[in-house]
Amino acid sequence: MTDTPDAPDAPDETTTEAPATRLLPVTDVSLVVLIGTSGAGKSTFARRHFLPTQVLSSDFCRGLVSDDENDQSASAEAFDVLHYIVGKRLAAGRLTVVDATSVQPEARRQLVAIAREHDVLPIAIVLDVPPGVCAERNRSRPDRQLPAHVIPRQNRELRRSLRGLEREGFRKVHILRGEAEVAAAGIELEKRYNDLRHLTGPFDIVGDIHGCRSELETLLTRLGYTLTRDADGRPVDAAHPQGRTAVFVGDLVDRGPDTPGVLRLVMGMVAAGHALCVPGNHENKLGRAMDGKKVTVSHGLQESLDQLAGESEEFRAEVRAFMRGLVSHYLLDGGALVVCHAGLPERYHGRTSGRVRSHALYGETTGETDEYGLPERYPWAEEYRGRALVVYGHTPVPTASFVNNTICLDTGCVFGGSMTALRYPERELVSVEAEQEWYAPVRPLVTDAPGAREGRPLDLADVSGRRTVETALHGRVAVREENAAAALEVMSRFALDPRLLAYLPATMAPSATSRREGYLEHPEEAFAGYRADGVRHVLCEEKHMGSRAVLLVSREDAALERRFGTAGPGAIWTRTGRAFLADAELTSAVLGRVRTAAEKAGLFEELGTDWLLLDAELMPWSLKAVELLRRQYAAVGAAAGAALPEALEALERAAARGLDVDDLAGRQRRRADGAQAFTEAYRRYCWPTEGLSGIRLAPFQVLAAEGVNLAVRPHDEHLAWIDRLVDADGPAGEKLLHRTARLLVDTEDESSVAAGVAWWEEMTGAGGEGMVVKPLASLVRTRRGEGRPGGLVQPGVKVRGREYLRIIYGPDYTGHLDRLRQRTLGHKRSLALREYALGLEALDRLAAGEPLWRVHEPVFAVLALESEPVDPRL
Repeated sequence: MTDTPDAPDAPDETTTEAPATRLLPVTDVSLVVLIGTSGAGKSTFARRHFLPTQVLSSDFCRGLVSDDENDQSASAEAFDVLHYIVGKRLAAGRLTVVDATSVQPEARRQLVAIAREHDVLPIAIVLDVPPGVCAERNRSRPDRQLPAHVIPRQNRELRRSLRGLEREGFRKVHILRGEAEVAAAGIELEKRYNDLRHLTGPFDIVGDIHGCRSELETLLTRLGYTLTRDADGRPVDAAHPQGRTAVFVGDLVDRGPDTPGVLRLVMGMVAAGHALCVPGNHENKLGRAMDGKKVTVSHGLQESLDQLAGESEEFRAEVRAFMRGLVSHYLLDGGALVVCHAGLPERYHGRTSGRVRSHALYGETTGETDEYGLPERYPWAEEYRGRALVVYGHTPVPTASFVNNTICLDTGCVFGGSMTALRYPERELVSVEAEQEWYAPVRPLVTDAPGAREGRPLDLADVSGRRTVETALHGRVAVREENAAAALEVMSRFALDPRLLAYLPATMAPSATSRREGYLEHPEEAFAGYRADGVRHVLCEEKHMGSRAVLLVSREDAALERRFGTAGPGAIWTRTGRAFLADAELTSAVLGRVRTAAEKAGLFEELGTDWLLLDAELMPWSLKAVELLRRQYAAVGAAAGAALPEALEALERAAARGLDVDDLAGRQRRRADGAQAFTEAYRRYCWPTEGLSGIRLAPFQVLAAEGVNLAVRPHDEHLAWIDRLVDADGPAGEKLLHRTARLLVDTEDESSVAAGVAWWEEMTGAGGEGMVVKPLASLVRTRRGEGRPGGLVQPGVKVRGREYLRIIYGPDYTGHLDRLRQRTLGHKRSLALREYALGLEALDRLAAGEPLWRVHEPVFAVLALESEPVDPRL
């Protein structure tokens, strides 16, 4: 790849004769190489014009490695150090000055290569001072006595170099001849042409136009711009009454019906200061064609040439000048915004080289072609982690969406799609539909593959093998290859349509094991744990006798089509992503009731959404787990009921004969009592249902709505919404929706803690399952200090009742409490936090409008982590 910078970013400048006094233009981020013989005054020049930290001296580096700046035997190591530091400074975007003789071509070649590696301009400043002056200066230095042949040899090498510095790659060459010119010279720092960080907006960034002038007019009008027209009625400018600036991402030309009209309008806006524009690959090619260079006429170029042929020579000259003056990309808003045509990794932001310009114009390909013969684009945005928002176009996508703080605005207007603009800093998208398909695409703009309408369908490579998912709250979460394989099996065979599967709930860890007599779990440990984490207020919520369910409820069937790409009332799924109910009609009936309640409660309107995502418990447990209850729990109860009474009768007969069987009989009676309690416990989770009759739904959290992750809101806010849903569901005897009982506890107030314990004891004593204890504030981090780094606090811990635990640990588990108390909770707690972070990450991505594959990534990871080897009883 030819490494040639943008022409306007780095104009060639060779100075062979200069006035007595002049300023030398130096780009603010560049590598300045001082060239001259020993004694020419390079170090004095550097001290006068640059900061000490900007100057790297070969003498200083020689001293670093040998303790003697004049030790020529250490030169190789010294220059290794110098080159290393130069590279680090340039990587950090710092102006760097090299103070060495640099009269040998090889020495300069290495420095130019480092500048190119870091995409900055190499600039040469030559101090051409007479050899006699240099020799006299060296003689006056007691610390350095050079052999007599050194200065003449260096001067000869300098003379041979002067005419070829530009060919070596220096983009600016300043030659100062004689002592007077050196003394009179000054340095003038120049900003890079792409550095517009002082412009803070607001901006309206417009995607690829491709000659669709009418749609551009409509879009600008919708954005609030007022068009100005010439005497022939053609738009020649557009200004926003509130001073907003339009920014065009390139590809103004080719394929569409009116390339000259688009250019006339955009050029007028740029000239008037109402817009900025970066070049696209189509402008680059059109400009070369108009300059008479040989290009392949394809991809709509002929349409532009034919349309421009009907314009005046004066207009065509203005077009050529406009396209030659376009800068590859812009840094805006203090560096928080980067606009380019084909996308730009962070390492190229603000840099100036042919490589940067090429990437900004064409992007990067994988070297492969797709089924349509088009090059496959390298997915740089998937790896982007930069601070700046990168806005680009180039590759048509059906819908613009954010990916890792990047967004592609080319929504294929010329192909019959739409023209899209991003309002910045609002991050609001505004689109207008294409008036027609102006140019038939080689590759269809939209396919039926899940996620394809967002520009990137789901791919097996996204989920296979070992994966690492970035989360905002918990850093990187690793997924092992074997866990990914297990999740893929479930997802591909049993799960819902992935377009709907926006969230999977995290597993929940139990509270710390209780040491209280007769208990394995008790609320005291939950309250104490949160108090230790600095959480004062916790909310205790009733744990329902059902199964976890996630509901996606639409306000109208078309709402899901707009947001998720599939119409319908919504969906209900389990913790593993399977449809909760096999009966589609029953599913629709449940969703219909929730939709009606949400409408009556005003939640759709209040949250500004056409859909809601709810976390809930669907009861009875037998509704989902009837086979599990029948084969496992009922079988255990039946076997115990059949065997233990006969065993007790036999023991009674043995005792009547005078045998000492009291201990054995006592153990068997305890087993019989445990089996009876076990049967009573699981039967509480079973009752008959017919249609909606008998079904209860207990929502406890509103996870998300359009454009917002609600899961991080305080829990009392969620329960207030849920109470409104329940109240709106209908008369008491006919309700589907069920209220979640709750109690607020202050972990630092003994009486409040005692009330929480009493509430749990009363609830579990009456046959209830237990409760979940959650920080009231929902999302909480631990306090730092005392050797703790700080991190996520458990989002909730479950405290299960004594009788419910019989279902989990077996009918006679209370006889083995000492052994059960040795259970290890660390892995389960770690798993709960990782899944929680992944769930919130999915909701964040959903709220941000990111594409399906991005939302699906953490959802799939939650399912994969579910296959980690953890005691299922925890």
